[in-house]
Amino acid sequence: MTGKNILFISYDGMTDPLGQSQVIPYLEGLTKQGYRFTILSCDKPQKYKAHKAEVEKLLENLPIDWVSLPYHKNPPVLSSVYDFYKMKQKAGELHASRKIDMVHTRPGVPQLVALYLKKKLGIKYLNDIRGFWADERVDGGMWNLKNPLYKIVYDFFRRKEDESVKIADYNTCLTYKGKEEILKWKTVPQPVKVDVVPCSVDLELFDTVNIDIAFREQFKKESGISDGDFIVSYLGSIGGWYLTNEMLKFCGMLLQKKPEAKFLFISNNKHEDIIEAAKRFNVPGDKIIVKFAGRKQVPSLLSLSNYSLFFIKPCYSKLSSSPTKHGEIMAMGIPVITNSGVGDVKEIVEKYEAGFVLDGFSEAEMNKAIDRIIDPATKFNGNKIREGAAEFYSLDKTVQTYTQVYKKILG
Repeated sequence: MTGKNILFISYDGMTDPLGQSQVIPYLEGLTKQGYRFTILSCDKPQKYKAHKAEVEKLLENLPIDWVSLPYHKNPPVLSSVYDFYKMKQKAGELHASRKIDMVHTRPGVPQLVALYLKKKLGIKYLNDIRGFWADERVDGGMWNLKNPLYKIVYDFFRRKEDESVKIADYNTCLTYKGKEEILKWKTVPQPVKVDVVPCSVDLELFDTVNIDIAFREQFKKESGISDGDFIVSYLGSIGGWYLTNEMLKFCGMLLQKKPEAKFLFISNNKHEDIIEAAKRFNVPGDKIIVKFAGRKQVPSLLSLSNYSLFFIKPCYSKLSSSPTKHGEIMAMGIPVITNSGVGDVKEIVEKYEAGFVLDGFSEAEMNKAIDRIIDPATKFNGNKIREGAAEFYSLDKTVQTYTQVYKKILG
């Protein structure tokens, strides 16, 4: 047992779905190697109020303390500066009270705190590159570089991303495509010490054997889904890099050739945008179902799917992206309809025969996929798809890789 104290800093809240799916399970696994954790996160006040008890329940009886600070959204930029100073102040207090052996951070504001802890206090530093953060803000439309203020902010964070790569004791990233790109960067000393740790999936939760049948049947009844319907689902947030118009265009085109199709959007935001896009692309109201679901309800809803669809903007920052939804969909044995240019998605789908990958969003490319979907000879093996998820997106594999990285840093 190591007895080492690790400070994990995330600007995403633990009361957000990703906190509960992509932070706490990793750290729980690492506690079995003897590491003790303090999580420092910024939580949106309304989500903190609604989900605080759930997070505390998850952490109960684990050697994991959770310190949450309020997340501030407005005014832009200044609110992030304020959050940085509060996180930096709290991190300093935590180190003074419990002697932190290593800081493990995600990109963006937490990196700034980690740089302070590394440079001023000499604390070991794992730079967990969960995305090319500054470029994601540009590609997702959050930072318009024509605005001089956002150009300054972008340049600042890109410099800090490079500095983090340089001075961190080790780096991890989500994808092999991302690692290839990092190893080409001329702004940092090469070769960079970096290992790949993809997003992982909870194979127990995302398992057709464990779904809530009563909840699923009640939902079918309420939503007018019959056994003869052909269900294409979408799981996750709307907007930013997620291409709502392209997905609904695909749905409209599929509906012309497969009238029994219905489209289930399991999403926590912007339901009105989904409905508006459906109208634009001739998807009638009785063919589109939009549902907010808690994490534990998601597998039951996904299990209705014949296919699951996600189109993501194929841009520079997405080389580093490992969509959490992909592992969860594959774990349910559901083939995907997706696009190339996003992390390792294309290679994973092709390796495990787990669906269709479009190389663009032209009507010709969409029709090519649709023709294969409606072909009676097209068959996918759900068990094989799930085995692919277990091999590539396994939580155990993720924890094992992180353990190896921790040992490289801490001995």
